[in-house]
Amino acid sequence: MPIAAPSRRFVDDARCIVSGDVDPPASIVIVEDDPGIGPSLVRTLTAQGYRAVLATTATEADALIDDSTRLAILDLGLPDEDGLDLCRRLRAGLPDLQILVLTARGEEADMVLGLDAGADDYLVKPFRLAELLARVRVCVRRGTNDSTGRSCGAVTVDAATRAVRAGGEVVDVRPKEFDLLWKLITNSHRVVPRDELIDDVWDENWFGSTKTLDIHIWALRQKLDRPGEPSCITTVRGVGYRMGPP
Repeated sequence: MPIAAPSRRFVDDARCIVSGDVDPPASIVIVEDDPGIGPSLVRTLTAQGYRAVLATTATEADALIDDSTRLAILDLGLPDEDGLDLCRRLRAGLPDLQILVLTARGEEADMVLGLDAGADDYLVKPFRLAELLARVRVCVRRGTNDSTGRSCGAVTVDAATRAVRAGGEVVDVRPKEFDLLWKLITNSHRVVPRDELIDDVWDENWFGSTKTLDIHIWALRQKLDRPGEPSCITTVRGVGYRMGPP
């Protein structure tokens, strides 16, 4: 019989369903607001050797999911945003992310909408634990990607060569400018707060002026923006910056 959510017994049983470790541990974010499902999935996947964390809203998902996330398990009925909109945003900003929709919306039209929104797989509740774990394994294998390139609009960045192109033309950027651009382009699905940019690109103990960040953003815009087109970096006043036009 299908189950609505894995219990503690299934967490223990899951050790027998799959053998072997995940090395290195794949990062999985479960976006689920049902308290009877989300925490149980975290325990189940943690028991399998994955690094699993829970987001109960789309806002939390935006904060947790980044370029290091291998798989997002996404419920569509979220309290603050329709899961399809979140799915589309994640797909646009993180093309290498695997997205597995886990939802009670089981009509054929719902599945088509989910897959068209960017989901890689679609599983209807209630679900069998063994099937969910099998689909997770497939997604994680599929999501193993050596690609180091990221694109947003006309801007392309390659982490391996530290090469930057805008409109197909090579752009010369300084080391900190590259680090800042990489942080923004690998999180293009969300607004990155100023404090997070400073902590990650400079140092969490940085005591210099926060104007340093603004100067580097200005320099990147000068180098990357095309005449007559919107800036490739959007300022969100009072919060931070987002890669992409307004």
